[in-house]
Formats: sequence, C-alpha cells, structure tokens
Amino acid sequence: MIDVYSWATPNGHKVHIMLEECGLPYRVHPINIGAGDQFRPEFLKISPNNKIPAIVDDKGPDGQPISLFESGAILLYLASKTGKFLPRSDRQKFEVLQWLMFQMGGVGPMLGQTHHFRIYAPEKIEYAVNRYTNETKRLYGVMDKQLATHRYIAGDEYTIADIAIFPWLRSWQNQGIDWADYPHLKKWFDEISLRPAVMRGVQVLADLRKPLVDDKAREMMFGATQYQKR
Repeated sequence: MIDVYSWATPNGHKVHIMLEECGLPYRVHPINIGAGDQFRPEFLKISPNNKIPAIVDDKGPDGQPISLFESGAILLYLASKTGKFLPRSDRQKFEVLQWLMFQMGGVGPMLGQTHHFRIYAPEKIEYAVNRYTNETKRLYGVMDKQLATHRYIAGDEYTIADIAIFPWLRSWQNQGIDWADYPHLKKWFDEISLRPAVMRGVQVLADLRKPLVDDKAREMMFGATQYQKR
C-alpha cells in the first residue's frame, strides 16, 4: 500500500493520476497547504522541503519502506516500480526524461508564477504579470510545436511526461491562454482529459480544496511562515 500525502494542486494531481494509471493501491492523506499542514513535523520527516506531494511505499525496492518527495521523482519511482509509462530503451527513455525535466524546470515554476501574479498577489504588478504570462505563452508554443508532429509530448506513446504536464494546463484560463493559438496542444489536452484514470486522478481531494480567500491561508502559502527555519 502506498500512502500519499497530498493536496488538489497540479503537482498533487500528477501523482494521483499516475497511481490511477498504474492501478496501484493507495491511501490519501490530505495536507491542507492553506491551513499549514505542510509545516507539521511529521510531514517534514518525509518532505523536508515542506511541499506536496510525498509518498511512503511500505514495499520499497528492497522490501523495506521508502519515502519520497518531489513529484518528478515520485513519477519516476512509480514508473520503475510498475514498468509503465517510461520506455525501456535508452533512446526513448531519455526523450521522455527531457520533457519531464521541461515540466519540472519550466512549465511548473513559470506557470506557478503566472498563477501567483495574475491571481494571488496582493497587488497587481504589471511587469510581473506580463513577464510570466508571456513566458507561459512561449512554453505553450513549445509544446504546440512538438505536438504538431507527435501524438504525445515525448513521442507516440503516453508517458510520465504527459502525466506531469497535463495538470498544469487545466488552469489555462487563469494563465491568459487562448486555445485557438495552440490547436495541436488543445487536441492533446482534450484527449488526455478523457482518460478514465485522469478523470479519477483530478478528483482526488478536489472536494476539500477551497479558494484562497482568507488572510490566514494566504499567509501560510505566501507569507513569512513559508520562510521560517525548521
């Protein structure tokens, strides 16, 4: 059994979807990041960077429990554990990994900043909004070009690269995106969204997440609490 410590965010949904796609049994433990659950000592033991998601697998590679944080690392672990969604040949595997790194180093951080400055920042800073919105559009363009000649992000097979990217694009409206500008990416997005495991994965914990409307939640996520030494 895999214990998943998570919340209904793009990074959380990446792991939820992967678990559903692989058909692995798992238990979900909500980590309400608006309430500060990510700073609890018991969570920090398995996720020292106080970020969701994290997992504990009671049957690790050597038969002993293993805990992991960082969603990309978790996707790689689950792919290795099940032999699914990551090709075996070196050439195909590294083609997938480069797009996984593209998500981890580009799509996630940049779209995250776009969300912050367009939606959550206490004051609208035009320079920041324009910078991150434009970078988001550039990244969408990179993916659209790739999908003009490939069915999936890393080629002709559905992989952890698709699983990693998809949840981040679900908030396309908040990112200032017009799908008409990215027809190949839109076709891919629509196909992925209809996969039964994806539909199940994005519903995990979704009923618990509420809009960030109170000052306490905003402080927990964006204020001084985030930077305290622990």
